Amino acid sequence: MARSSTRILTTHVGSLPRSKAVTDLVFAEERGEPIDARLANETLTVAVRAAVKRQADAGIDIVSDGEMSKISYATYIKDRITGFEGDSPRRAPKDLEAFPTFLERQAKGGGTPSYRRPKCVGEIRVKSMQPLEEDLARFRLALDSVPDRTSFMNAASPGVIALFQPNEYYPDDDAYLEALAEAMRPEYEAIVAAGHVLQLDSPDLGLGRHMMFKDRPETEYLARISRHVEVLNHALRNIPADAVRMHICWGNYEGPHHCDAPLDIVLPVALKAKPSGLLFENANPRHGHEWTVMQTAADTGLLKDKILIPGVIDSTTNFIEHPMLVAERIEKFARIAGPENVIAGTDCGFSTFAGFGAVDEEIVYAKLAALADGAAIASRRLGL
Repeated sequence: MARSSTRILTTHVGSLPRSKAVTDLVFAEERGEPIDARLANETLTVAVRAAVKRQADAGIDIVSDGEMSKISYATYIKDRITGFEGDSPRRAPKDLEAFPTFLERQAKGGGTPSYRRPKCVGEIRVKSMQPLEEDLARFRLALDSVPDRTSFMNAASPGVIALFQPNEYYPDDDAYLEALAEAMRPEYEAIVAAGHVLQLDSPDLGLGRHMMFKDRPETEYLARISRHVEVLNHALRNIPADAVRMHICWGNYEGPHHCDAPLDIVLPVALKAKPSGLLFENANPRHGHEWTVMQTAADTGLLKDKILIPGVIDSTTNFIEHPMLVAERIEKFARIAGPENVIAGTDCGFSTFAGFGAVDEEIVYAKLAALADGAAIASRRLGL
């Protein structure tokens, strides 16, 4: 994983706005319509190349493929591992249930993405590595045009797959998680072997509290996410810690978020995960104060060997953060962990679901430019 002692590096969480052509393509595939494979590959190749170039032009150091080929960051797995079919009921987060008028308004305004969330109805094993191989090939072509950038690629953690796709086949949750981990392990290893940092998307550690465990005791929630981390670590057994980073969040949507589990509850579990990089929300109003939790963790030695990647840009608002504010946010973490152990990031992805994003496409890249400008200011202030 890239580090720097001369300046604060920049990155983001992964997903970026898809063009209409890409959105139409992934939804046609979702509906099972016949697809011209050559045209599909060409459409995605152009989209990945454009996304990588725009990241580089905005000043982002560690870039992704924008997750162009994926309809969502967790349900894409149905095309890569067996055992998933049909659809499953939607579960509203607890905070939105507390404000039904807002929940209704969000649904009517397109705030609830529409796509299948298949459930596990059969044995889980690798179905095909071809979709990943195609993603890797397209990303490599795009990176060749920006040779001064390093890269990461997203993959779903076993825990987040279990969060959104319920089990109706395995005898218990442990067996389900273990099967998911073994089936996803080849994807994890292939991403690292291709020269990219593996980013594991693990919102189950935060979002899980007010979704999967919203009506259950906190002790049960903590025990379950601890098990999620154990299984994840086993899936990463052949990958060095410094080749992996993990993203935790509380749901990439505008909403009350007053039911979010506080970071001081989530962090001790998250820090037991093998990845050396930790991406987490800090720009939004519900979690902006929690830099103090990281200070306490540093004071007690819990951040040893970890790279902090705080969100210093909000992914749910069209406000373009002022670079001076971005710099202030970065400096807090640089003083906690040391500048060489901090990379400036975003709270979440900007297009978690294809065709749905709260932030205008042009504003997304303006926000990323503000991120880069803020990192440059912070670097100067920190004397790097």
